[in-house]
Amino acid sequence: MTSTRVAREGDEDELAELRARLWPEGTFKEHRSEVQLFIQSGMNGTLPGAVLVAVDANKRLAGFIEVGLRSHADGCDTARPVGFVEGWFVREQMRGLGIGKQLMEAAEEWSRAQNCREIASDALVENMASRQAHNALGFEVVDLCVHFRKQL
Repeated sequence: MTSTRVAREGDEDELAELRARLWPEGTFKEHRSEVQLFIQSGMNGTLPGAVLVAVDANKRLAGFIEVGLRSHADGCDTARPVGFVEGWFVREQMRGLGIGKQLMEAAEEWSRAQNCREIASDALVENMASRQAHNALGFEVVDLCVHFRKQL
């Protein structure tokens, strides 16, 4: 069984390692710096945010979820801020044990404490595992989108 808590000083190295697995385009050093700032400030950019972690029986981080406030999110009430899941990851060997659900419930609780009535998230279209996990936890798809870019 795991417990969840807010990330704190001393979690930076493990969190950077987990983030690098989720977002491999960033370096360990970049992830560590971002995590350190997030933990110290409690801010996700210019709005409040939190890194919530699942801790296993050996006091090792089993996973994390980063949640923050956004002024709006696709498919949500535009008159109210919304909790937004910026990242969600569980160690491969720990998946299927309910840890992801536990983390999402902690993110929902954090969002409620920020007076949010909705929580939103996103996933790449091809990331079927993430889409299935979101569906299993009661999220509904509100949009599928292809983003374009042109160098000038």
